[in-house]
Amino acid sequence: MVAYRLSKSKLLSGLQCPKRLYLEIHHPELAEYSEDTEVRFASGHLVGELARQRYPQGNLIEHIDDLQTALAETKTELEGGGEKMLFEPAFQHGGVLVRADIFSRDKAGRCRNIEVKSSTSVKDYHYDDAAIQYWVINGAGYPLDSISIMHIDREFVYPGGGDYGGLFKQANVTDEIIETAAQVPAWVKEFQNMLAGDMPEIETGAHCSKPFDCPFQGFCSKDDPEYPVELLPRGGKIAQRLRADGYRDLREVPENLLESDKYKWIWRVTKSGKAELDPKAEKIIRSLPYPRFYLDFETIQFAVPIWVGTRPYEQLPFQWSCHIEGATGDLVHREFLDTSGEPPMRRFAESLISTLGDSGTVLVYGSFEGGVLKTLAGRYPDLEVPLGNIVRRITNLIPITRDHYYHPAMKGSWSLKVVLPTVAPELNYGNLGEVQEGGAAQAAYLEIIDSATSDERRETLKNDLLEYCKRDTLALIRLIHFLAA
Repeated sequence: MVAYRLSKSKLLSGLQCPKRLYLEIHHPELAEYSEDTEVRFASGHLVGELARQRYPQGNLIEHIDDLQTALAETKTELEGGGEKMLFEPAFQHGGVLVRADIFSRDKAGRCRNIEVKSSTSVKDYHYDDAAIQYWVINGAGYPLDSISIMHIDREFVYPGGGDYGGLFKQANVTDEIIETAAQVPAWVKEFQNMLAGDMPEIETGAHCSKPFDCPFQGFCSKDDPEYPVELLPRGGKIAQRLRADGYRDLREVPENLLESDKYKWIWRVTKSGKAELDPKAEKIIRSLPYPRFYLDFETIQFAVPIWVGTRPYEQLPFQWSCHIEGATGDLVHREFLDTSGEPPMRRFAESLISTLGDSGTVLVYGSFEGGVLKTLAGRYPDLEVPLGNIVRRITNLIPITRDHYYHPAMKGSWSLKVVLPTVAPELNYGNLGEVQEGGAAQAAYLEIIDSATSDERRETLKNDLLEYCKRDTLALIRLIHFLAA
């Protein structure tokens, strides 16, 4: 039997779903990665670099694309005993190769390993991660005295000057992973056998996005029914029960198996193929005072803060779009976008206050904008009153839409980008530039503020950001008019 080269990441893929591992090995060309995934990868690299800076005596084992050379160099570094601190050393055992983040050996010969994560806590899947590292490194002849997870401390506030001394926390997980590490050989054997056979037949489900979105979801879902039972919102348990009873397509499910009125509504609309709009929505919409401010924000999250006084993963707003509608139907558009690379939050808040004034209805889609405004009010006490006034004027359109409108094409979601094509198909995000969703907006902003980006490229991305955010607020207008029709 052919022995396939496995790594820690491959084993973790197999634990998430054997079919994912099979496709990674045999059909990697079928993978589709989102902008969010690319941003997460870039963030992880930066976090790793900062973690290494805590150990200036360390030596980096490079050769990312030449694993045999990395293995040989690691072996050379560790020959002869003595103190060692290595970054990205390579170890191999039992057909599995791993690259450790920070490996050390002290004068007494005790070996320790630290795995660096860009999360703000130790996650469940980190224990499997550490168990694999522990088993391979021990098996390679370097018994570990301890293995730890180094993660970001969300309470860290960046003081400036490149001082990231308090950015990380460490958790020793050795005791927690010993028993799991003993299971690794069985995982390896199971996955080797699976890879030597036919592709596993595994249906899509909750595992496709836990702990991470699988890049093969497009391929695996191509044969799913158009309306799978999993589309029922927050219906994981009932979907499992329906699957167990042999139902895959929601339209085939008897109505008496659906207990909630919401599920019966979704089932009825899906089965009929005809959208339903509750006339009560019109009364709610018409009660909203003018002027109406249709509002949308774009924010950036840095795993490693770059602006003084900010925290890891804090939602920092850099852009807003606002369409203003008067009682006679007249429309004015206002917008703000700061791409200077300097902290944009204060200018963002002041420009928004100036535009929204102190009266009128502020319309948003979700709770996100309100949360950002409350955070800004806490950051700038002198702006607390006007920002609080804006928050009090907010009307969230999601509950109104969710309670009164459903279209079969929404497939159990009330995301604006799902609802919009059913009410205003001409406002297609697909005809925008590079920025067509939130992850791409963050990626564009990061590229814009990068000093290496050319002026021409920066201008293109700025225009794409402006058009994207403007599309979101124009979408709110079309939705309001539709609900009130």
